[in-house]
Amino acid sequence: MTLGETLISVWRQSLAEGRQKVDLEDRDYPVGLFRAKKLRNVDFNYGELSIIGIEQNPATNSQWAGLARLGNRIMQFRCNGRYVANVCEGKLLRYSAWKGMGLPE
Repeated sequence: MTLGETLISVWRQSLAEGRQKVDLEDRDYPVGLFRAKKLRNVDFNYGELSIIGIEQNPATNSQWAGLARLGNRIMQFRCNGRYVANVCEGKLLRYSAWKGMGLPE
């Protein structure tokens, strides 16, 4: 599975299907919940990369938050402290940091 396919799979399993665990390459990663904001999150590995997927907070002022307030399910992905992509309703959007960090397709 490519990195992009992996991010979509994490989004699908955690947000679209509401699973408590995400299954990737025969490994399970628990879906956590940030207590204060009640946002789902998943820490997982892709090869040597450590990535965290964080459900979009609808209470912020970003365009993504606006879409979340309209009912879109959005997950932001961070790698090495930088946001690299998001998945909104199953569609992957790579940020410029993806290329800048040399992440694989």
